[in-house]
This record gives sequence, structure tokens and C-alpha cells, in this order.
Amino acid sequence: MTLFQQIDRDKLPQHIAIIMDGNGRWAKEKGNIRVFGHRSGVSAVRDIVEGAVELGIKYITVYAFSTENWNRPKMEVSALMELMVSTMNDEVNRLMDHGIRLNAIGNLTELPSRVYKKLQESMAKTASNKGLTLTLALSYSSRWELTDATRRLAEKVKNGDIKSEDITEQLLSASLSMADMPDPELMIRTGGEFRISNFLLWQLAYAELFFTPKLWPDFRKEDLFQAIVDYQKRERRFGLISEQLN
Repeated sequence: MTLFQQIDRDKLPQHIAIIMDGNGRWAKEKGNIRVFGHRSGVSAVRDIVEGAVELGIKYITVYAFSTENWNRPKMEVSALMELMVSTMNDEVNRLMDHGIRLNAIGNLTELPSRVYKKLQESMAKTASNKGLTLTLALSYSSRWELTDATRRLAEKVKNGDIKSEDITEQLLSASLSMADMPDPELMIRTGGEFRISNFLLWQLAYAELFFTPKLWPDFRKEDLFQAIVDYQKRERRFGLISEQLN
């Protein structure tokens, strides 16, 4: 039985978050510059999105560029920005063909104007698609997101729009970037590191975490299927005990 056949369609995670780690190391292992790894990583994104569509997954969120990544060498950052533009040019028709909606979260106004414009164009073109929602976390960090949400809520209190006692877990959740989506049930990180690197700290509170040593450019839909099979073997208790679930 294949991994695809082992997956229980009634127990699919609606939302999968992915930290795509290992592009630079993959390139260096092959004697190339880091940017070569980022370019090769696009194929991995394409393949796992295809696998998610085959399964009927509703949401995929990928950590594409963190706020900390701005501190990388300028040449690498510039190449990444150009790669984003060329990838959106190349992939938008494929997204349309598969009914995929492109979304983005993060401090997007920090992006170069050319990247920001192309991103907005691509999101607008796919906005009416009803299939999988592919969210790119760009110029994103969870601490930035939580700080930004807190600041906006504080302004509402200051202006008298709400009272401080009105601030609840639900209201804070509704102030975050993915308020219109379910929280990820599964988070996958490639590259062999065991951390979540400032990614969706609030939303991953009860996610199942899956770590793999495979570097991102080598990650394919079969690896996605393996992560989902592993996820489906786990007991998700949300603070309860097993007997309560049964």
C-alpha cells in the first residue's frame, strides 16, 4: 500500500504550515552558491502543493522569508527578491489551472516595490479561486505579528472603540494575519533543525510538529504524505486525557 493510500481522508489536517529549511546547505553540498538552492526549492513547493491538492488539503502556509532574513548578505536578498518575481510570473497560470488562491502575510510593505506589486497582482488574479489557499509568509515573524496586533488593539482602547477588558483570546486571534483560516494542525520543518524560528507562535499552539533531516529542495509529495501518515497516528488531546476523548 502506498503512502497516499494509507492516508485517512476523514482525518486530514485542514491547514499545514511548512518551514522550508536547507536550501543553502543543499546548494553548498553540490558546490553551488546558496541562491541555486533557493531556485531549486521552487520545485519542492510546486510538488507539495500538487500533493496537497490531490488530497484535498485546504490551506498550506510556507515560511518564505522572515524579518530576520533581511540581515542576510545583500546579494542573496536581492536574488531572493528577483526569484519571487520570476516565480510568480511563471506559476500564476498554474495556480489558476488548479484553482489555488495565493495569499501572503507579513510586513509586506517592507518588500521592494516591484515584488510587492507583482505579489498584489498575483493575489488579485487568484482571489476568486475556491481550492487550496497557498499563503506565503514574507517579511514575517511571529513576534512582529503579535506586536503589531497588540499595538492596534491598544489604539482601539485609546480611541474608546473597545475597553481593555474586551481584549480576549478570541479578539487577539481575530487581530492576527490568518484570522480567516483555521490554525495549522500540522507543522513540517525540513533541514534537520528542531525549532520553529519565530513562525506562527500563536497559531501553532496545538499543532503537531514533524521534523525531517531532508533538505527542502529534496522534499517531495511523498514526504508530505509521510508527514500526514505520521500525524494521523498521533492522539490529539488538547489538554484532556485519552479516556475523555473516547
